[in-house]
Amino acid sequence: MYNSSMRYFLQGCALFFYKHLVKPILFKIKPDKMHDLMIKFASWAGRNRLFSWFIKYSMTFENEEMLGQKLDNFGGLYFRNPIGLGAGFDKNAVTASPIERIGFSYAAFGSTTGRMCPGNPRPWFHRLPEYKSLMINVGLANEGVDVVAKTVSSANSVSKTLNVGQSIARTNDKIAADDKEGIQDYVYSLQKLNGKTAFIEVNISCPNTFKGEPFTDEKRLDQLLTELDKVNPSQPITLKMPSDKSWEDFKSLLEVAIRHNVQGVTIANLRKDRVGMEIPDDWKGNLSGKPTWDRSNYLVAKTYLEYGDKLTIMGLGGVFTAEDAYQKIKAGADLVSVVTALMFEGPAAVPSIKRGLVKLLKQDGYLNISEARGVEAEKIANKEI
Repeated sequence: MYNSSMRYFLQGCALFFYKHLVKPILFKIKPDKMHDLMIKFASWAGRNRLFSWFIKYSMTFENEEMLGQKLDNFGGLYFRNPIGLGAGFDKNAVTASPIERIGFSYAAFGSTTGRMCPGNPRPWFHRLPEYKSLMINVGLANEGVDVVAKTVSSANSVSKTLNVGQSIARTNDKIAADDKEGIQDYVYSLQKLNGKTAFIEVNISCPNTFKGEPFTDEKRLDQLLTELDKVNPSQPITLKMPSDKSWEDFKSLLEVAIRHNVQGVTIANLRKDRVGMEIPDDWKGNLSGKPTWDRSNYLVAKTYLEYGDKLTIMGLGGVFTAEDAYQKIKAGADLVSVVTALMFEGPAAVPSIKRGLVKLLKQDGYLNISEARGVEAEKIANKEI
């Protein structure tokens, strides 16, 4: 009881101090530099034994009886809780150790590409605190799959409780802009990662790249997945979906996915639409966080109602609190990914979300998180957005 009470106290202190002391200082630093510093600090923290112990001690909160689940449709993987890190935070998989100690049950690192990619011209990030959002224009900057495959494989082999995933995309250059070369870029990455991670995310929807998102077209997606099927990876595959499609177009992509070796979908990627938001015209990129919330929930709910028995759903977009995560689950998500919340709320948001989920489940009389999945899908799917 003492340890539990002390951890609860430490987590509350961490949330308070990050919000009122640390974040105001960090937000004075340009977001590109701050992101780089966060990755370097997290990588160092994972190698420092004393700091790693303190993170694990202070951030620990698990209730596997209520939050744990085995997902038979997703390679039979066991997740000790439904909260994971979405792709985009750590492109090169160098922060797996602290990510595990914070209490995530899974992480999608990347996206990585077939060749090293410098990304788009900086700045890559703009903060929009009034919208709880980041404008992102990274353009898949990463060290390339030859390097990242070694890093993520090492992370997967030593992780005890973290399901280590790697997101892959086509290299952001003129060569891979050709459909045939782009497909081979994906194939090469999948071959290099085969058997080295818990799961693979195939990112077809990165909006900040040369020639856009060709594989969000039904015919082209079929061509891509046909070639990826030939690799026959040992890991389950999740497809990272676009957020700006009509349901009819979105559904057509899902119909392609279920005909291939795809076990899950990540819903959804960044928002492109800026309507109703005051954003400088010269800011390039697309929106994360709360602006993605309604659309993501709608697509999660619609997907659950029609494909929930066929596809594992990773809900992504706008999750900052336990209530947010619970809403994603009630919409139909099996798992809930967070990214932007780490910047706005700090790492203590993770145990806070899990603790809050247990409280919400108890209030509603559920014994396990799986029982709450999809209970409000009809309501959310019918909501005008």
